[in-house]
Amino acid sequence: MMPRFAANLTMMFNEVDFIDRFAAASAAGFDAVEYLFPYDYDPEIIGNKLKSFGLEQALFNLPPGNWSAGERGIAALVGREEEFRTSVETALEYVRSTDVGRVHVMSGLAERSDASALKTFRNSLAFLCERAGEAGIDVLIEPINPRDMPGYFLNNFDFAADVIDGLKMPNLKLQFDIYHRQIIHGDVLHGLRELMPIIGHVQIASVPLRNEPGTGELDDFRIVRALGALGYTGFIGCEYRPANDTVAGLHWLSDFEGKQ
Repeated sequence: MMPRFAANLTMMFNEVDFIDRFAAASAAGFDAVEYLFPYDYDPEIIGNKLKSFGLEQALFNLPPGNWSAGERGIAALVGREEEFRTSVETALEYVRSTDVGRVHVMSGLAERSDASALKTFRNSLAFLCERAGEAGIDVLIEPINPRDMPGYFLNNFDFAADVIDGLKMPNLKLQFDIYHRQIIHGDVLHGLRELMPIIGHVQIASVPLRNEPGTGELDDFRIVRALGALGYTGFIGCEYRPANDTVAGLHWLSDFEGKQ
């Protein structure tokens, strides 16, 4: 069975404005999309775009704090608890408009050894999982490599697995980004096999340049086939930066189909 690839509209189709990327993704053959943040637009506008082009919303992120000032999430930031809870309610408005099944929450920049940051992160996740669970939504946490995001609190897959195991919230799951996994730990296929029971979403990009799959040091197509063999049936988010024109670079999809 062909995996379901979701175009990441934050990184792909940058030839047009964000709000026009829904049409571009549909025209390119995608039936699902994801992106970092929808909050510059009213929820109804995003929902109508999805409906107009027959697209399913695979994923989006909670509000990250002040992104332009360098913040990368607030879930682990001590003293920002009320702001985090408000951000949860904001995200849930977009959940209702998009019928998305999962949201990703960014931890923020903090020392992993900081016990108060860990406690705040765990409390934030517990609150979010409870609120999201009422809507039948999964919550995802994603380790991000320190090369791309120095100082990010959740920067290790084992740490993320420990957080998930410790909280024991049934809708808290791992977002397994193949690009980040390779840079942090390597051993991608072993990681997928070991962590599959808690994986709720997968993303792909080539390593090390984060361009189209199939253009880097990994056999991305073998990894995607392995996902199917391991029983993964969810979306694979195409969170990569096209090396040149987005549509011209999509030949990797037909290349993958030819190697099935």
